[in-house]
Amino acid sequence: MTSVHPPPALGRELSNPPTDGISNLRFSNHSDHLLVSSWDKTVRLYDASTNSLRGEFMHGGPVLDCCFHDDSSGFSASADNTVRRIAFSNGKEDILGRHDAPVRCIEYSYAAGQVITGGWDKTLKCWDPRGASGQERTLVGTYPQPERVYSLSLVGNRLVVATAGRHVNVYDLRNMSQPEQRRESSLKYQTRCVRCYPNGTGYALSSVEGRVAMEFFDLSEASQAKKYAFKCHRKSEAGRDIVYPVNAIAFHPVYGTFATGGCDGFVNVWDGNNKKRLYQYSKYPTSIAALSFSRDGRLLAVASTYTFEEGDKPHEPDAIFVRSVNEIEVKPKPKVYPNPPA
Repeated sequence: MTSVHPPPALGRELSNPPTDGISNLRFSNHSDHLLVSSWDKTVRLYDASTNSLRGEFMHGGPVLDCCFHDDSSGFSASADNTVRRIAFSNGKEDILGRHDAPVRCIEYSYAAGQVITGGWDKTLKCWDPRGASGQERTLVGTYPQPERVYSLSLVGNRLVVATAGRHVNVYDLRNMSQPEQRRESSLKYQTRCVRCYPNGTGYALSSVEGRVAMEFFDLSEASQAKKYAFKCHRKSEAGRDIVYPVNAIAFHPVYGTFATGGCDGFVNVWDGNNKKRLYQYSKYPTSIAALSFSRDGRLLAVASTYTFEEGDKPHEPDAIFVRSVNEIEVKPKPKVYPNPPA
């Protein structure tokens, strides 16, 4: 009998990784294809199940975010101020439009059939990708934001926009004329990532200071009483607390539990409802810049990439790991109630 080697603790490392920092990675909603954006000016398309590079698309500047449209095309946000559409089969790219500064975030809304981008020009823009190429035909609207956009997240018709200055705007995509809610982050420090709960009731928001806040859209007193924040991605050394930024949040599509990734190189899995940590994976070579679960939650993609929080210094090579997810790591544990007294 041949001995079966256990999978490496970190997951399977994808070959042909980007040659500079990884800004984001995302699984497709239809397959195990993985789209990856990088500071090396590329967007790469991988098949995570076969560890193969399916395509590489060059841009005019570092690519700060990317997302799928479907399995045949995707969109990207670049530091050269452009919003691009990429056709994977023939590598054809066209520019949907531009911001007046680097474009930090991009999302595709299946509900609205629109591409939504957030830029460092302090605007949010919505685009109709069905329009012919050219900004005047594709731009649906431009919506000023209080500060530079750092993170976006969608659930159904709801859009959450997190900006510099700890602002959070919540929109209904069916009426973008003004935010449905204007909020301030409940965390004291700069926001890194915002992600909506898959059930649509709220969002998780992480900061540079090793914390995550769990928030709810419903403004009733009962709902707001459920919100809380917790510390994570920290360690004690010689009596001092060392605190790391929390760069990434990804929700499990089946169980609604979520993973966080930090500059400490760790990925933790949390059960937000029961306020418990379910799992901590082995330490990755360097900071975790991005996380994504596959559509069925069986795979977790991890971007291990130095995020320059300590300036330019020698660092581990940028790498993408794809790990098989074991149910025990992500499934909430049932609450154990004490037996009632006889």
